[in-house]
Amino acid sequence: MNRTALKSYAPKARLDFIRAVTDRAAFVGLTPDRAEPMEQKGDVVIIGGQPFPRRVAEQRKKLQDRISQHGFAQVMEAMAYTWFNRFVALRYMELHGYLEHGYRVLSHPEGKPTPEILEHAEHVTLPGLDAQQVINLKLDGSQDAELYRLLLVAQCNGLHEAMPFLFEKIADETELLLPDNLLHSDSLIRKLVTELDEADWQQVEIIGWLYQFYISDKKNEVIGKVVKSEDIPAATQLFTPNWIVKYLVQNTLGRQWLATYPDSPLRQQMEYYIAPAAQTDDVQAQLAAITPKSLDPETLTLLDPASGSGHILVEAYDLFKAIYQERGYRSKDIPRLILEKNLFGLEIDDRAAQLAAFALLMKARADDRRIFADHVQPNVIAIQESKGLENLLRPDPAAAKGVRELPFADSDLFPQTEKQLTLTKPNQESPLAAVEPCLRELIKLFEHGKTFGSLIRVPPDLAAQLPSARQSIEAMIAKGQLWEHRSATLLLPLVKQAEMLATQHDAVVANPPYIGSKYHIPILKKFLHDNYDGYEKDVFSAFIDRNFTFSKQHGRLGLMSPFVWMFISSYEQLRGRLIDKET
Repeated sequence: MNRTALKSYAPKARLDFIRAVTDRAAFVGLTPDRAEPMEQKGDVVIIGGQPFPRRVAEQRKKLQDRISQHGFAQVMEAMAYTWFNRFVALRYMELHGYLEHGYRVLSHPEGKPTPEILEHAEHVTLPGLDAQQVINLKLDGSQDAELYRLLLVAQCNGLHEAMPFLFEKIADETELLLPDNLLHSDSLIRKLVTELDEADWQQVEIIGWLYQFYISDKKNEVIGKVVKSEDIPAATQLFTPNWIVKYLVQNTLGRQWLATYPDSPLRQQMEYYIAPAAQTDDVQAQLAAITPKSLDPETLTLLDPASGSGHILVEAYDLFKAIYQERGYRSKDIPRLILEKNLFGLEIDDRAAQLAAFALLMKARADDRRIFADHVQPNVIAIQESKGLENLLRPDPAAAKGVRELPFADSDLFPQTEKQLTLTKPNQESPLAAVEPCLRELIKLFEHGKTFGSLIRVPPDLAAQLPSARQSIEAMIAKGQLWEHRSATLLLPLVKQAEMLATQHDAVVANPPYIGSKYHIPILKKFLHDNYDGYEKDVFSAFIDRNFTFSKQHGRLGLMSPFVWMFISSYEQLRGRLIDKET
């Protein structure tokens, strides 16, 4: 893989994508300083003297609301990420033959400048694609740009069911910001196709490297300063080199397997595995007492609590696959089992989590061509904040009007609301009434979810209530009443992420964020002092403490960390714990 080319391409691509979505926002009347008024006339809406289809009015309103909540620059950055991720995903899938219609969407196998799908548009069947409209546009001969835009949106919608975490139904504000001029010789798509060799796309590892280089300029902007919550991903995101990932996974999950099955052929496949040193008879007896006599591959789990774009999870996929093969499982069953039962990831960065889930799904697709149709979803969660949900359970309807529209159009965890919510306190017949205290506690717990991430601990009493809360919320969703359905849809993701944060695993492997106390914002500083006393000098040391609680008794931990904890006085408590209390 030519990382030099990736490093050259990705930072420029970030600026290009931001510029492109900013231009599209201006096209629909939104700039950093002004929002052009909209006037509806029949089936069209007029913006800045230009007519648009009527549906654009609602899309632009959502975009405008999102800008009001988060600021113009931050929304443009997020939208640029979204379209970059989608184009990268499409590029990977087209080169691996994973698109059902069989045509390339961004390029042409013969090197022609026109994407192959445009040549064969009349033969393409995709959800929501109007065949007659396609034929009319193609026969016109001068509407290729409009036709290609139509095909791209349909392709993204076609991937929604298989990958809702990355390809939401494009009928919201994201569609408005699909960049223009995609058939030009210097378009975003042409640069993606021409500046990176096809050979570099053979390994799914390219996804993580592209993401790291994409945010490298942003990292340079924020590094060495107090790190704001929204800048934590850029300041801490590093794609862990492959040999380090192998070392970590092979000496945690791999060691667990070999402890029970020392003659396993897996040992020959693990080039970075370090065999345990010889022990005395007394120690051997102690080890034998805590080592399971047998292991069920379907119950072994591995968590990466700071998963980034998924490199550790991808490597663990390969090792789990080898374990299943050794046990004689059918090849067609293995990918689904790994995604559903073995691998778990937590992350604060929505877009990194998207890429981690995508990378895992691509590993599974390489082994099972039906995996998309089975709608199997990787267990990778982007932790969300509960800010704005405080009023969902308030008894005063007037106060409930303050519930904000959630802006997470890029995440199926928090679906976009269609209108401001006007809610009332659950009545005694409501399924939510019985679990209202639990939900209030969850909302409070995740107020700063994007800042504290996996360091959030779920109190045991709250964890015990989560199954009932999930059952009640799912019952509410099934009832389908408007406000109840909306409330439940917004609250269910909090339950899901709390469940994952409360679960223990056989192996916990991570390259956690490194942020020294000098760069902590006040809320992070206070949180670490209150919850990680003695480990609060750096986020990585707090993660070491947290990962012990993520691990089952006799579980394995693998961490990539700075080495300062070995000798600096402020890490004395951590050293003492590792020497005196842990193995």
